Amino acid sequence: MGACQSFREMCDREKNTNVRLSLPAVCIVWQTAMIILFGVFIRLSLLPFLSFFLLLFCTALLSNHIFLLGFQDVHVMIFVGFGFLMTFLKRYSFGGVGFNFLIAAFGLQWALLMQGWFHWLGPDGKIRIGVENLINADFCVAGCLIAYGALLGKVSPVQLMVLTLFGITLFAVEEFIILSVIHARDAGGSMVIHTFGGYYGLSISWMLYRPNLHQSSRLQGSVYHSDVFAMIGTLFLWMFWPSFNSAICDHGDGQHRAAINTYLCLASTVLTTVAISSLFQKHGKLDMVHIQNSTLAGGVAAGTAAEFMLMPYGCLIVGFCCGIISTLGYIFLTPFMEKRLKIQDTCGIHNLHAMPGVVGGIVGAITAASASVEVYGHKGLENTFDFKGKFEDMVPTRQGGHQAAGLCVALCFGIGGGIIVGAILRLPIWGDPADDNCFDDETYWEVPEEEESIPTILQYNNHVQNKDIAESNFTMESESRARS
Repeated sequence: MGACQSFREMCDREKNTNVRLSLPAVCIVWQTAMIILFGVFIRLSLLPFLSFFLLLFCTALLSNHIFLLGFQDVHVMIFVGFGFLMTFLKRYSFGGVGFNFLIAAFGLQWALLMQGWFHWLGPDGKIRIGVENLINADFCVAGCLIAYGALLGKVSPVQLMVLTLFGITLFAVEEFIILSVIHARDAGGSMVIHTFGGYYGLSISWMLYRPNLHQSSRLQGSVYHSDVFAMIGTLFLWMFWPSFNSAICDHGDGQHRAAINTYLCLASTVLTTVAISSLFQKHGKLDMVHIQNSTLAGGVAAGTAAEFMLMPYGCLIVGFCCGIISTLGYIFLTPFMEKRLKIQDTCGIHNLHAMPGVVGGIVGAITAASASVEVYGHKGLENTFDFKGKFEDMVPTRQGGHQAAGLCVALCFGIGGGIIVGAILRLPIWGDPADDNCFDDETYWEVPEEEESIPTILQYNNHVQNKDIAESNFTMESESRARS
């Protein structure tokens, strides 16, 4: 206990937000390391040309084109969707979209290496990358961006780089265990991305708990225009989520099912979210926080079972349940977690990613366990669950157990890894802001002065209008007296 108390006292020293040396040092040193590691390990994966038959060539071109379309959609989600979703704070829009940019740019490079060492390392010791690898790297980065949502406005850019370094590493390990060792299927990442990323961020937030965060409460809310910008992020995410969940599915039936299942889940979630938000608000008014976030929960929950035979009505049920769970989480669970569990979740990632991710893992396990030859066909069952090689004797009921095991691994890596990384980030060397200086861009950004031209013009127009009215009244009174 004494050592723990000494550690806390050391970490709670006076804050110094000057990152003039530490941030450039981390960025330059780590980018240099990426250049060296890419030079040693990374090579381009070449498409077949004249040395292969024309049919194989056309198939490869079509496959690459499909992946390219999916990559563009997923890329927009990572940089525009996640970035603008985090601009809801009245004074932290630069940090929301700018640090999202920083995390993604570094994370993509490190993810290509980490995932390459686990999945794509060739016999010559080289990692050959194509568009599919970039999609998987985007997925890897998404876990860290989810974790950032819990810490939005409370951490420095140096801490975010450290969070990304460890987060990508943990993600690559847990992904390898879940997909390759346990042989669970998780095309849209309900377990691998959302459950891991959600509980990774929540655990770090618990370790970085700020008892005096109320000192920054004046900046913790939103204003009209910041909520509009955040809604742009919501719409981008909502529109492209079917591509996110189907991007790496088997081309054909699996990809087709994944897009449809995700779309139906999302549509059902919107109506449910609006209903619950109106029901629990005074006079039935809608809360923009719920519309920005809970309307996306269905896409999260559809991830694991996206390519399974979830059936259209099943998708609507999943979306319906997630709309209720997520919206009620924002209303009741987020305040409870901050007050009782000491978890300060800025963006409410527990309601948007963590809980729907767990729901998605459970739905995936149930759907896999109930699969049958009558519904999928022998070939469909083999392709959907990859019953090949050493797993060719796998049966659906056993696959359901493997799916549940994958969910447990994601939870363990998220919570355990978050606690360890949170302890590292608690050290007083990262330039994080003080409790009364959170949620403010001026801490780490050059912020332009507030424009006063618009209020001035409005005041001038009002003055002129009032003057015209006064002169008109005076003229009317004079004419009335003259007539008298």
